[in-house]
Amino acid sequence: MPDGQVAAKPYTLLRQALARSSKVAIAKYAWSGRERLDLLRLREDAIVLHAMRWPDEVRDPAAVDPPNETLSQEELDGALALVGRMSRDDLEGPEFADTYTDALAKIIESKRGDKPLPDVPEPEQPGKVLDLMAALNESVQQAKASRGEDADVHEMPKRRTAKKQPAKKTAAKKTTKKTAARRPRSA
Repeated sequence: MPDGQVAAKPYTLLRQALARSSKVAIAKYAWSGRERLDLLRLREDAIVLHAMRWPDEVRDPAAVDPPNETLSQEELDGALALVGRMSRDDLEGPEFADTYTDALAKIIESKRGDKPLPDVPEPEQPGKVLDLMAALNESVQQAKASRGEDADVHEMPKRRTAKKQPAKKTAAKKTTKKTAARRPRSA
């Protein structure tokens, strides 16, 4: 029996049992020298595995929670407009292709056949770095201009950074050399 056929029955049985019970399963297994915990759930006709974390792997949210900030409705509207402009419904196209794996497969094939390595295509343009605050300010300006309001957007105040003081030099400690009392050697 081929390898894929050995696991077909248990997989189908688990999938149908999860579907009929409308439940999820928790799986515990060892991998890379550690016990792992995962959640198994159905999505269409496939069992999907979601990695879970042990309590000691989860940071306290208070440790990474930013300080309370008050936001104006205008700022929130601008952020939502920006998200709307940057959102896509389709996730297909050349920008969503796994070019790394394809290039690696070509390299492996050329090395396997003792052929020269494939040419590396030059990127058409370097990656664009998006300044989120600039984009948000531009979005707010466009929204205000479309409503006929004054479109002045003020720059965010620069953070003041404290000047670093030079490190204090510590005085060198004078150490006195203590001579250990010599014990007579036994013969």
